[in-house]
Amino acid sequence: MKIGVLAAMDKEVGLLLPLLKDMKDEEMDSRKAYIGKIGKHEVCVMKCGIGKVSSALNAYRMIDCFHPDLIINSGVAGGADASMKVGSVLVATEAAYHDVWCGPGTKWGHMDGLPDRFSMDESVVESCRISASPDVRFGLICSGDRFISKVEEVEFIKEIYPEALACDMESASIAHACYDCGVPFAVVRVVSDTPGQADNISQYKNFWTEAPEKTFSSVKSIIETLE
Repeated sequence: MKIGVLAAMDKEVGLLLPLLKDMKDEEMDSRKAYIGKIGKHEVCVMKCGIGKVSSALNAYRMIDCFHPDLIINSGVAGGADASMKVGSVLVATEAAYHDVWCGPGTKWGHMDGLPDRFSMDESVVESCRISASPDVRFGLICSGDRFISKVEEVEFIKEIYPEALACDMESASIAHACYDCGVPFAVVRVVSDTPGQADNISQYKNFWTEAPEKTFSSVKSIIETLE
């Protein structure tokens, strides 16, 4: 299987690259990509950039150039639920926009012709349920073009999506691109901070100085279990 892995930032990509064996650099439509092996699978890791537009464009670029059988979005996310602690791993079952509203008579997060929520690839989710450690959570991740840092911002998201477990700036837009292109998609995110529960800016900064490389080993374990 050919698997594409997208992460928003260089420091996220840097934690993913040690997972690759026999890695080589390639140019992919003017973007640097890293191709290697995880288990029996050919894996391409690429930075997608921060936010919905950059991530969607680069998801399409990866689909057009690499032709993956599956795309996994990895990296960090903010916890949107008290159960999500710094270092918790989320395998998303769905992704939704928390900053989209198309006017009266429409549902929050919904755009005409698209689902309210983008569902993850069921085979990946089920594989994760079988092999995941007890601290891995499964559920909804919400995306929008904003770094969530305040209690009221989390409360707003939870009013729309009470079951939301985490928030980020790319998962739903990458899922959107994959949905349009008919490519299966999955999200594996590590919680870097817990907005509204503590000083999450400090949590976020400390995460990058203290996070061990094993934080992202869940991605490797998941890929190795796939058929």
